[in-house]
Amino acid sequence: MLTVTLNRPHKKNAMSFQVVNELIALAGRIRKDQTIRAVILNGAGDTFCAGIDLGDLNHPKNKAFAFWELVKPWQSAFQRVCLVWRDLPVPVIAVLEGYCIGAGLQLALACDVRISHPDCQLSIMEAKWGLVPDMGLTQSAFGVVREDVLKELAMSARIIDANEGQALGLVSHCSDKPLEQAQQLAAEFSERSPDAVLASKRIINAMHHQPATTLYKEKMWQLKMMLGRNRKLALRKAKQASTSFSKRQFR
Repeated sequence: MLTVTLNRPHKKNAMSFQVVNELIALAGRIRKDQTIRAVILNGAGDTFCAGIDLGDLNHPKNKAFAFWELVKPWQSAFQRVCLVWRDLPVPVIAVLEGYCIGAGLQLALACDVRISHPDCQLSIMEAKWGLVPDMGLTQSAFGVVREDVLKELAMSARIIDANEGQALGLVSHCSDKPLEQAQQLAAEFSERSPDAVLASKRIINAMHHQPATTLYKEKMWQLKMMLGRNRKLALRKAKQASTSFSKRQFR
């Protein structure tokens, strides 16, 4: 059993570009280590992840990197950092506490099981910032959350608690001690044949396979959002509620 901890408590474990690269590299090492039977993914400071680090995302020095990740014809780093956990040959259990928002929720959805504290706050929050979820949501949420539920949460950017999240399918289990329950579940998985556990993960993931074109659409729509006129207005509206949006720009 291996525990991977997002360790930026001063930022509520917001995902910086450095963290994105480190998580992808770590997942690559885990894939090669056949002694690992299960992975627990959690966050330091009683918070899972409060989303992408907006300071990094909006910093001028990162614009070229972000633009390349959106236009290149294969998975972006932002998609890979989530989907790589779904693709690992071992079960991955997310432990959710505090905040699980935006990038954090997309990361959690790519895990095999999500165990949450009842007070954890969940949101697909990208619309609040004039963006669209583009971190593999079309792959990781398919077959996990109903389409109408996903649309409502993505369009509204509403924050819900874990109890509602469980009722909607975002959360597998609620527990006052989510890490302990995750450890017990990981131990249970470890009692089974590692090949049988892998095979179960692979065939069930295959039930909800999505073509790679869905990931490309995520990126193209995100690029439109970032270049569109309503993106700046969304940022302003987050601080000044009276801000009005322009007419819809895209079809």
